[in-house]
Amino acid sequence: MPMELNSLISKAKEMRASDIHLVRNLPPRIRVDGELQNFGAPLTAADCEFYARQMAGAEYRKIEKTGELDLAITFAGNIRCRINLFRQQGAVSSAIRILSDKIPELDSLGLPPMVQTLPALGRGIVLVTGETGSGKSTTLAAMLNRINHTQNAHIITLEDPIEYIYEPDKCAINQREIGTDTESYATGLRAILREDPDVILIGEMRDLDTIETALTAAETGHLVFATLHTNSAPDSIDRIVDVFPEMRQKQIRMQLSTTLMAVLSQQLLPRKNGGRVAACELMMVTPAIRNLIREGKTPQIASSMATSAAEGSVTMDNSLIALYRKQVISAEMAKSAAHDAEYVRKNVF
Repeated sequence: MPMELNSLISKAKEMRASDIHLVRNLPPRIRVDGELQNFGAPLTAADCEFYARQMAGAEYRKIEKTGELDLAITFAGNIRCRINLFRQQGAVSSAIRILSDKIPELDSLGLPPMVQTLPALGRGIVLVTGETGSGKSTTLAAMLNRINHTQNAHIITLEDPIEYIYEPDKCAINQREIGTDTESYATGLRAILREDPDVILIGEMRDLDTIETALTAAETGHLVFATLHTNSAPDSIDRIVDVFPEMRQKQIRMQLSTTLMAVLSQQLLPRKNGGRVAACELMMVTPAIRNLIREGKTPQIASSMATSAAEGSVTMDNSLIALYRKQVISAEMAKSAAHDAEYVRKNVF
């Protein structure tokens, strides 16, 4: 028999694992400090199905129908996990992300100083971007929880699935899960505008309808937080604009230039002495950057960011150089994670 599920997850958490992978014919594998390692005896197809049925419960039939299922579950009393179950080669695999026990304080995450000002914005769009596993959800949760503890506001989230559970303090908070509480991001977001929100969290801006409604929400006085799977602030502008047909892109650039307030792009990198650290690019949207967005001059945004440090902007490459100079990451890691490897090489070697 495989290890009991609660025990497996509890022991993985004790080993500081961020993720667990359950795959037929392989031992459970856990990711610690970004590296996968074996954790127990190989699993059979029946073992993998046993685990998946435990996690999915009555929802398991959705895997049989569509091939995958997203959900979030609290194990062993207090270990919150985000889970994706999926079919592969006739068996079921599980990818389990172990979330933090509690929402961290925003100032404990090592983010650029101006990030501390973002929860106090009255309106507009704040994007947090990066690849899967870069800490976007944790950063957004910390920002929303800052609002929860400091403002009297109504927060509504749209998440797929719900990850962090907020304990309302000064705020009224409604958390809606895609597929359970609402059909899709687009339908949930259209309904949100009738629900008197002050702050809106969109788990992912993934299609035209969602982006369009988010822009409208920001224009009408709401503060909108959202994620994108992009690696830099300029890439985020292009990703949003390119979703729309060419005839509408000028209008979207205009809307984005007036509503976008900041873009925070993250990477989680191995520390020299164990653990991981966030390297962050922050673009605070200045009047000069608004003009570049409006005029479609995205390639010039990076250089404008480099010259607007006084407004709080930080490029990814300068963030990496700073981490290297503090002896947090190696020179090789700084260079491999850089946007401009030659610029970083000149400053770290």
